[in-house]
Amino acid sequence: MNLFNNKTSKLILAGCLLNIGGITLVSAQNPVETGTPSADYKPAFAGQTRIASVKTATPLNISIIHDKLERPWAISVMPDGGFLITQKEGTMVTLSADGKLKSKIVGLPQVDDSGQGGLLDVTLDPDFAKNRMVYYAYSEPQSKGALLAIAKGKLSANETAIENQTVIYRATPAYSGKLQYGSRIVFDKNGNLFVSTGERSGSDIRIQAQYLNSSLGKILHLTTDGKPVAGGPFVGKGDAKPEIYAYGLRNPDGLAINPQTGDLWEAEFGPKGGDEVNIIKPGKNYGWPIITYGTEYSGKKVGEGIQQKEGMEQPVYFWNPSISPGSIAFYNSNHIAEWKGNLFVGALSGSHIIRLVIKDNKIVGEERLLEGKGERFRDMVEGKDGAFYSVTDNGKLYKIDKK
Repeated sequence: MNLFNNKTSKLILAGCLLNIGGITLVSAQNPVETGTPSADYKPAFAGQTRIASVKTATPLNISIIHDKLERPWAISVMPDGGFLITQKEGTMVTLSADGKLKSKIVGLPQVDDSGQGGLLDVTLDPDFAKNRMVYYAYSEPQSKGALLAIAKGKLSANETAIENQTVIYRATPAYSGKLQYGSRIVFDKNGNLFVSTGERSGSDIRIQAQYLNSSLGKILHLTTDGKPVAGGPFVGKGDAKPEIYAYGLRNPDGLAINPQTGDLWEAEFGPKGGDEVNIIKPGKNYGWPIITYGTEYSGKKVGEGIQQKEGMEQPVYFWNPSISPGSIAFYNSNHIAEWKGNLFVGALSGSHIIRLVIKDNKIVGEERLLEGKGERFRDMVEGKDGAFYSVTDNGKLYKIDKK
C-alpha cells in the first residue's frame, strides 16, 4: 500500500485513530517515546516531538547476512548490488549482494581511531561505474590533536586498494578532543559535495559552530576538488569561509537528500536529550550551542537554557531523552510501497531504527523497528533490490525485506 498515493489507505495502528491529510495515525497522546525527558522544555510547535505512532503493515523478514565486520561506520551500495563498507580502524571491505566478503582494502591514510574518530563516511561518485572514484572522511592526526579530513581516490579493479588518494579538504581548526567529527558526505544533483562537520564537543570549542571563520559545526558545500561551490551564502562576507552552506550544528552524523523533494535533511546528536532532525537551507543558523532542547550531561542548562531565538532555525523534530541518531536514509523504492518517501534514522544508544512518516516537510508518524536486538545501528542504505540494509557497531549487516 502506498501511503502517499492512496488517501483511503490505513496503517495498522493501536489506540485512538487520527486522520491528518488522508494519513491515518495513532493519536498524538500515544507516541512511541514515553521516557522521561532530561528537561521539561516545551516544543515550539505541535508535532515537533513525540508524534503519533505508526506501524508497518507489510510483513517483514529480518536477517543478518554478515556478522564479522570490524567496527563498521558507513555503507554504500556498489553498481552490482554489493556493498562498500568503512571500518573504524582504517580499512574498507567489499561484500557481495548476499553478504559474502569479497575483498579488504588497506593502504588508506593513517587515522586517529580513538574516541569517535577513525575512518568514517564513504560515498561513491555518481559516475562510479565509469570512473570508480570514492570519497571518504576520516579523523586525521595532527601535531596538536586531530581534524576531519575529506579525501578521494580510485577503487582498483580488484577492489583491494584506493589509488591516487588525495585529501581535498581539512576541517580546521584541529582539536585535541576525540569526539564529534560529524563527517557525512552527500552528492548534490550537480555533482558537488555536501559535507557535515561536528563541533568537536569540548566546552572550549563548541561555540565555533557559530563562527563563520571556522569549519566546525557546519554543512559545507564543496566541489570534488574541495573548493567552495560558487554562489555560496557567505561568499564575500568578511572572513567567513566561502564553503560554508549552513552553521550552528552540534554533531551531524546524519545527512541525506530527500529524493522526492530535493531538500537536504540532517540529523544530529543533542547533548543530554535534544537530538534533532533539520531541513538544511543555505545561510541558515541552526542554533547550537545557543539554543537546544537538551541539557548538559550534568543536568545543568546549556548556556542560557533557551530553545528559541530570532534568527535561529527550529528543528523539524527532536527526541528527548536521547536516541543518538548515527545516520539517516530516505527510502525511495516501491518494493515496500508504504515506506516510500519515509525517513529512517539509525539510533545508537536507542538500539533501534526509527521510521519517520513525512507530509509537507513535517513529521506525522514515528515507528521503531528492530527493537530488542541490542544493536547500535550505525549506518543504513536502500539496496538495489529494494531491501533496506544497516551495519551495526557489533559488526553485523542486517537486511530488512518484505516476506
